[in-house]
Amino acid sequence: MALSKVWVFAETDENGSLTTLSKELLTKARDLGDTVEAFYAGDGNDIAESAGAFGATAVHATGPIEGQLLGAPVGAALAAAAEGVDLLLGGTSYDARDAFAVASVKLDKPVISNTTAIDLDGDAVVTTVPVFGGEKLVKTKFTAGGPMLCLVRPKSYEASESGGGAASVSSVDVPGDAPSATVLATHVEEREGPQLDSAPIVVSGGRGLGDPAKFEEYIEALGKKLGAATGATRAIVDAGWVPYNKQVGQTGKVVKPDVYIAAGISGATQHLVGMKGSKNIIAINKDPEAPIFSVADLGIVGDVHKVLPALIEALNAKG
Repeated sequence: MALSKVWVFAETDENGSLTTLSKELLTKARDLGDTVEAFYAGDGNDIAESAGAFGATAVHATGPIEGQLLGAPVGAALAAAAEGVDLLLGGTSYDARDAFAVASVKLDKPVISNTTAIDLDGDAVVTTVPVFGGEKLVKTKFTAGGPMLCLVRPKSYEASESGGGAASVSSVDVPGDAPSATVLATHVEEREGPQLDSAPIVVSGGRGLGDPAKFEEYIEALGKKLGAATGATRAIVDAGWVPYNKQVGQTGKVVKPDVYIAAGISGATQHLVGMKGSKNIIAINKDPEAPIFSVADLGIVGDVHKVLPALIEALNAKG
């Protein structure tokens, strides 16, 4: 039994395109609801075609919100507009978490965050949330009626188009009494090459590299030869070897590439949560008992300082 209406909090990337996570949510929403619509903080015409391609029949747009953090005004607008909606889906992004927190207070409804699975039990929604680093799964059933609020972890679903036409666009008012926080300055993250959360190949390094310079010498060099994105464990991010935007794990980015190469990574639970869904995992570690081998499809028991230079040399020899 499907829900009557499901809304997805849609977001765009720096290029103005729907994020992969928004496409994943729209795809899943088609399985859950008879009617799928999007809620968007911006000009809805910008995403009408792409949202429709993934199943949304309508986009409810606030119009551009400039110079403010989105959470408070957008959350207030979402709560005010959500009458008759059974389920509100958002991703675990900064803006969605802020907006859903405000909407939760306005609607007096709980938010289930970090969801990895959503199922229906009659007209009730059942969510699954990993806890203790994924060691246990907690299921929660919504029975009190909508709107129910769920924030979903990236890569929980595969995005697929529905073949729908462009969604209709309607305006949503931002309540005049909505609180606001003014943005005084912004910093644009410098990024080049394949992006960590969407690359088909990811090469990651951990503390087993032994030295910050080895990340550039081994991980970045191998990444360039393979056309891969590069990632890191929380340990070396916290140590200042690489910036936070490269962190893979429970408190970093969740990746699901075709190939994930883990070099000098022992396999702490925090890291495994972020990459164990990869299609093929290659682990290189000198400790044969390292937890990373429990999820690896191919394990190389060896010193990364010998294995990686030999691999890079072999790739260079091929041109």
